Amino acid sequence: MDRVESLSTDEDVSQKPLVCPGGTIENLYLQTVVQVREESAAPLNPGQPVVLRPGRHRRPMTAPETDKEKASKRKKVLLTVLSVVIVLGILVTAAYFIKVLIDSKYFFCKSSVKFIPIDEACDGKNDCSGGEDEITCLSRFTVNTTFPVRLITGQQVLQVYSAAQGWQTVCSDVWAEQYTETACRQLGYTSKPSSTSVPVDTLSSLKDGPFTAIRLGSTNTPIHLATANRTVCNSGSVISLSCSDCGSVVSEGRIVGGTDASIEHWPWQVSLQQGGQHTCGGTLVSPRWVVTAAHCFSGSKKELSRWRVMSGQTFMSALGGSYVDRIIMNGDYNSVRSDYDIALMRLSSPIGVGASQKPVCLPPKAFGLLPDSAVSVTGWGYREENGKVSSSLQEATVRLIDWAKCSNPSVYGSAVTPRMLCAGLLQGGVDACQGDSGGPLVHLTSSHWHLVGVVSWGVGCARKDKPGVYTNVEEMLNWIHTVVENNP
Repeated sequence: MDRVESLSTDEDVSQKPLVCPGGTIENLYLQTVVQVREESAAPLNPGQPVVLRPGRHRRPMTAPETDKEKASKRKKVLLTVLSVVIVLGILVTAAYFIKVLIDSKYFFCKSSVKFIPIDEACDGKNDCSGGEDEITCLSRFTVNTTFPVRLITGQQVLQVYSAAQGWQTVCSDVWAEQYTETACRQLGYTSKPSSTSVPVDTLSSLKDGPFTAIRLGSTNTPIHLATANRTVCNSGSVISLSCSDCGSVVSEGRIVGGTDASIEHWPWQVSLQQGGQHTCGGTLVSPRWVVTAAHCFSGSKKELSRWRVMSGQTFMSALGGSYVDRIIMNGDYNSVRSDYDIALMRLSSPIGVGASQKPVCLPPKAFGLLPDSAVSVTGWGYREENGKVSSSLQEATVRLIDWAKCSNPSVYGSAVTPRMLCAGLLQGGVDACQGDSGGPLVHLTSSHWHLVGVVSWGVGCARKDKPGVYTNVEEMLNWIHTVVENNP
């Protein structure tokens, strides 16, 4: 109130500018605004002062990784992993070859936990406790019976055998599909079996009988026990069988004049290996059976676990392969004369049939293969005498040589027996050789290949007047069928 009165007694306020210690009123206003802004920026209720500590609530001040640095780190990790894999691979490979080396020299007795020299396995003496070393061994089998079912001539006519009547041709009277399956099953490898009727008067060697025909109601009886004698076939025809797709191959042409081969052209060819080394050739005649030569199992090669059968490969390999649970040598095999030089190997499990793995056909009896017929031999054997095993499959086309000519004193003389046949060129130049032993000699009829011979022996390789000598498979059919039937 006093202040108002004093102002009222002085000069008119509006007549004079208001002067403040800091200057004009405008300056006072600006100072006030700045002060308010500074005060409003302060916390309304400040607490204890925040002390920043290293590493807490702070981002590192380093620069982020570039794509190049990240790629480099990934590369280092991959290289480390790759190095570990390579080292493990080397160790596994080394362990494999060490095992192969040990297996080639020693037999391990599991029951008595000891090694014995491999020559002591399968020697007729029990060197392991319980005779473990004499259990899984090659065996011999001599056939003294007649296998009662066969196919005969190039038309594969069915015949059955009885002691009283001998061989009889089966008429097509009342024949049915189930009998086709029964007969083919007795002959071994079957795949989509089929039968046809052949007019008997077209078969000059068989048209006069004797004949037999199926008895009604004998569906589940073996085919040779399911027939009754006939003087003639009422239907006027006999049965011809096709039991499988054996011996058929891809239609691509082979290299003209060349020696390199593809396994797809010869899918029955296999390599028999002992201790990872190619020892002999062999031939698939069913998904589980391999035909080879008896002489492949001489010396210390009689223990089954040492053997592997490599199939479906053009180039030689020691990896993988099929295990073997039977090796059966012909009991009549004569190592001095190489007579009856044949053996069968049974695989532990059947191979999968396909373009590169397929059985060849066994020939029918009285196949009628004429001298000078073209035949083919395949294998990984030496390309030249005293050479070395080939890394890739080889093929050669040769000619069947008349038996009388091969047994001539100027060729092989009396060394050639009726269980042998000869093939090659008398002028020399093309032949099987070491490493081909046990392999196939095959002949093509229409669209199927038939196994006619097994590589057995010869003097040198491709010499003049010294052709290759082969086991005659047609002469061994009775033994082959009997072994397969006895070892299902």
